[in-house]
Amino acid sequence: MKKVLGAISLSLASAISGCNSDSHLHTTDGESVNTEGKTILVNYWAEWCKPCREEVPVLNELAQTNGDVIVLGVNFDGLPSPAAIEQAQKLGIEFPLLVEEPDGRWGQPWPEVLPTTFVIGRDGRWQKTLVGAQTAEDFRTALQ
Repeated sequence: MKKVLGAISLSLASAISGCNSDSHLHTTDGESVNTEGKTILVNYWAEWCKPCREEVPVLNELAQTNGDVIVLGVNFDGLPSPAAIEQAQKLGIEFPLLVEEPDGRWGQPWPEVLPTTFVIGRDGRWQKTLVGAQTAEDFRTALQ
């Protein structure tokens, strides 16, 4: 119930303001990521998802080489942080994982297909959703 009320509150706040005024997201390592003025890629993944595993190296490289882009991961299975961190390590994920799923933050429904990546513009608004494993070229095109 608490999760539902939190999601409703977040959705209402986003709808009223036109976007989420909180430009910080919290990661499993206890850090707060300031997303203000950055393009964000929010990648939904799961350990059992083969295309997710194929996409991880591309996202890792993008996160390391493009200072204008923040890559954040969300465990699709909603695992508690320790289990999600363990699975992410097994998959070789090097980008930060979000503590809580950003359900509704950008007005987009929870993905039904994996991998799914939301592209969030520098203004904090959703721009597009990428479905399926993406190549480096796919991400470059999406970020233009």
